[in-house]
Amino acid sequence: MMERFYNPVLVKELKLRFRSFKSFSGLMFYLSVISIFIAGFLLLTTEFTGKGFFSPDMSFMMFAVLTIVQMALVLFITPSLTAGAISSEREKQTLNILLTTTQSSTQIIIGKLFSSVAFLVLMLVAGLPLYSLVFLFGGVSPSQLVSIFLFYLVTVIAIGSIGVMFSTITKKTIVSMIATYGSIIFLGGITAFFFFLTMAFHQMGSATGASSSFMTYFWASINPGALMLTLISPSIGDALIELTGIELPVWVTYLIVYVLIIVFSLTVAIKKLRPNMKSNR
Repeated sequence: MMERFYNPVLVKELKLRFRSFKSFSGLMFYLSVISIFIAGFLLLTTEFTGKGFFSPDMSFMMFAVLTIVQMALVLFITPSLTAGAISSEREKQTLNILLTTTQSSTQIIIGKLFSSVAFLVLMLVAGLPLYSLVFLFGGVSPSQLVSIFLFYLVTVIAIGSIGVMFSTITKKTIVSMIATYGSIIFLGGITAFFFFLTMAFHQMGSATGASSSFMTYFWASINPGALMLTLISPSIGDALIELTGIELPVWVTYLIVYVLIIVFSLTVAIKKLRPNMKSNR
C-alpha cells in the first residue's frame, strides 16, 4: 500500500535540498530578516512611547506588518526554488536520464513541486516562535494565525505550480524565473490596479455598474494582498461586501481560483514533460 504513494523523485529532492548549505543559509537569511524587523519594530515603538515600554495596542499592528513582510519574502523566494525544477535538469543534460526511469511524469512533477513546497513550509514553521511574541501582548486570536498560514500554503503551492509549469515549457531557467515573477506581479500588482480602476467606474455610477461591481469583487478576490487584509481585519471584508454587494466571502473565491491555477499548471507541466511521446504516464 505504501509503495503506491512512494515517490523516489521526492525523496531524492528532499535529501539534496535539506543537505545543502545553500538551503540552510537561505533559511538563516529569512529568519534574520524577520528577527531584525521585529527587533526594529519593538525599539521604534518603545521609543515613541517615551517611557521605554511596548504598548499592547501595538501588538496587532506588529502582527499585521509582520504578516505582510513574511508574505513578501515568501513570494520573492518561491520562484527561485521552483522555476528551475525541470529547466535546470535540461541545462545539466540530466533530464533525459530522469525520463528513462520508471517514474511517471506525474511523479516527477509532483516530486519536484513538493520538495520545494516542503522547504517553504519549513521556513514558515521556523518563523512560528517569532510570531509567538504577538501572543505575549494579545490582540490576535489563534484562528487568525491559522487562517494566515493556510493562506500562505495555498499561495505557495499555486505560485510553485506556476514556476514548475514555466520550468517545463521553457528551456532556460532565467526565462522561467522571469515568467514566474511576471505572474506574481500580475496576481499582486496588476489585479490591484484593475481593482481600483473598476472601483472608480463603479463609484461613478456608470451604466455598467453591475458588471463593474462584480469585476471589482473578482480582482480583489484573486489578489493575495487583498485576501490577507481581509483575514487580518474582517472589517475590510465587510467594507468590500458593502461596496460590491456580493456577499460571497473573498477567501472562497480565492481558494477556487487558486486551486484551478494549481490544477491547470500541473496538468500542463505533466503533459509537456514528455511532449514527443504518445502517452504521459
